[in-house]
Amino acid sequence: MTTTENQDIPEGTVQNILDQESLKWVFVGGKGGVGKTTCSSILSILLARVRPSVLIISTDPAHNLSDAFQQRFTKIPTLVNGFTNLYAMEVDPNVDNEDVGGPEGMDSLVSELANSIPGIDEAMSFAEMLKLVQTMDYSVIVFDTAPTGHTLRLLQFPSTLEKGLSKLMSLKSKFGGLLSQMTSLFGMDNEFGEDAILGRLEGMKDVIEQVNKQFKDPDLTTFVCVCIPEFLSLYETERLVQELTKFEIDTHNIIINQVLYDEEDVESKLLKARMRMQKKYLDQFYMLYDDFNITKLPLLPEEVTGVQALKAFSHQFLSQYQPSTSKGTVEELEQRVSRLKLQLKDAEAELERLRKGKQKI
Repeated sequence: MTTTENQDIPEGTVQNILDQESLKWVFVGGKGGVGKTTCSSILSILLARVRPSVLIISTDPAHNLSDAFQQRFTKIPTLVNGFTNLYAMEVDPNVDNEDVGGPEGMDSLVSELANSIPGIDEAMSFAEMLKLVQTMDYSVIVFDTAPTGHTLRLLQFPSTLEKGLSKLMSLKSKFGGLLSQMTSLFGMDNEFGEDAILGRLEGMKDVIEQVNKQFKDPDLTTFVCVCIPEFLSLYETERLVQELTKFEIDTHNIIINQVLYDEEDVESKLLKARMRMQKKYLDQFYMLYDDFNITKLPLLPEEVTGVQALKAFSHQFLSQYQPSTSKGTVEELEQRVSRLKLQLKDAEAELERLRKGKQKI
């Protein structure tokens, strides 16, 4: 569902996501190192302004969400400091058997069954998490996903689990009481036998099927692709968009991060060369995705960490960045002096570090 036809929405922002009140799931993904966590964190902050309750979930094993907000998060939703309606949680994308109920023998058998079907262990873990999330009744859920490969597996979980369960059911009908014999080997009675195992898997399948329908509904789900203006990122974004189309998951927003702008005080030959390179890929992005909402974010001299910094940077998501072009004004000169002071401070620190290193040698 593209929203470029709506003239009220300014081009090049994420306003369309904030305006789409029906959205329940917002995925944010892309190649590693392009700023997905910063973008998903800011999106959740912006959504918290217009929604009753927002949950941001990190499924990235690196768990950068805690670093972004400068607050420790766990697998239990935690209120983000400074907010009354924004919660965050970090989950391990791999199955964690200690969290799955039932007797030890049953868990062991489920684990064995899971390992026999590629990807079903992650699918079961994801199903457990979705079951938990759905009982909490958040207005919208933002996923800060792992790099592209893992994201695509995550989106395949519904079909993976369905295929796995179909395989198990066909085995049951084919071999009759095989599962019963297997459960008796574990010393389990009928209460924890094949019916209990299949019941648990079926319960997960029901959750996954329900969520799968929601994921494929453009009124409920959208995927925001984050990238940088470089060849590998362009290639990865194109691959991601194609896969999302294949899985029937709506995507109509691209955030291009770390863009260099031709400010008046940029004199570095290296930066000028990088700008020319970036322009080539930016042109390709606009040509390939002319029906997408493309948001460009400037490269900053410092990392965006902490709630205040995230809030300060959030306005770049709602209005196009305007590089300073006026020469000689007091404000321009003050900004330039401030930047030069920072550069000098960094250079002095680097020089001091090198001197200390030399002394140790």
